[in-house]
Amino acid sequence: MTLAHAMNTKTQAASKIKVLCVDDSALVRSLMTEIINSQPDMHVCATAPDPLVARELIKLHNPDVLTLDVEMPRMDGLDFLEKLMRLRPMPVVMVSSLTERGNEITLRALELGAVDFVTKPKVGIRDGMLDYAEKLADKVRAASRARVKQTTHAPSAPASATAHKPAPHFNNPLVSTEKLVIVGASTGGTEAIREVLMPLPPDAPAVLIAQHMPPGFTKSFAQRLNGLCRITVKEAEHGERVLPGHAYIAPGHAHLVLARSGANYVAHLSDAPPVNRHRPSVDVLFRSAAQHAGKNAIGVILTGMGRDGAAGLLEMQQAGAYTLAQDEASCVVFGMPREAIAMGGASEIAPLSEMSRRVMARLASMGERVQRV
Repeated sequence: MTLAHAMNTKTQAASKIKVLCVDDSALVRSLMTEIINSQPDMHVCATAPDPLVARELIKLHNPDVLTLDVEMPRMDGLDFLEKLMRLRPMPVVMVSSLTERGNEITLRALELGAVDFVTKPKVGIRDGMLDYAEKLADKVRAASRARVKQTTHAPSAPASATAHKPAPHFNNPLVSTEKLVIVGASTGGTEAIREVLMPLPPDAPAVLIAQHMPPGFTKSFAQRLNGLCRITVKEAEHGERVLPGHAYIAPGHAHLVLARSGANYVAHLSDAPPVNRHRPSVDVLFRSAAQHAGKNAIGVILTGMGRDGAAGLLEMQQAGAYTLAQDEASCVVFGMPREAIAMGGASEIAPLSEMSRRVMARLASMGERVQRV
């Protein structure tokens, strides 16, 4: 090997995303290593059976991304994550089990600052994990580019619930019955959606949400938000009427589609093939809103990897809807909003902290126009 070739090889290795895998299962550690090392732009720099070993390996290898099992011996994954995000914040992808308890713990991990999560199948672990190798690699890739903030304390539901100044109630009922807010998000979206929904008043227009999330987690996510928000938050059901004061989250197994039944909006669920590799897809929801709500809708695209929702947001805008995109500084991953902005589909760009206020201000202006008519 020539000196130039050796130096080039070393440079390529240094430019790869360094991943530290933490899991008490030797099989999972081996599979994660196999999947990640098969990618041209990343490699596993080390593995650890528990957080105490991981702590030393973080100091030694300075990884770009950590994959962290939820339930481990010697130290719980959540306890470790909380300490990590307070003392040495870094991108973390949680590895969760497909159980009800696993869902709750994973959602708590996202609150604590984890960027994203992947799931371990209950049976057939090897085949199951290899089946979504590409999705795992995408999540690691997105996490390596994520903006991670240092936390000063562990957020809790009551504290979060009181942190938002409530938005005013609507005086014009036509605004809440005719208007809709349509939201799409992916990586980092669970916390972003919470930030958008919590300030909304009980009489807010209906909100329809497509968040990239696997089956099983969306119901737990909706229940968690329902306990925090003044509006009712639920997982969408096929054929149900879309009502003011409610937010409907697309189930992890289906596209959420807005439809009409006479004068009423109705939620439809579709098992059509994935769009942009996602089901639920943000584009599918946005396009249905463009078709059936037009200028009565406000479209909001939040943090997320990829381009899902960008074309749909443009279609909403072209149909007369007002559209907002989350700004780069407040995004965990500035992928979906960036693509929407680049296509010209965003009427306005706003930081996450301002998103609810901007939406409410736009709705208020719609109400003024209704009253003038």
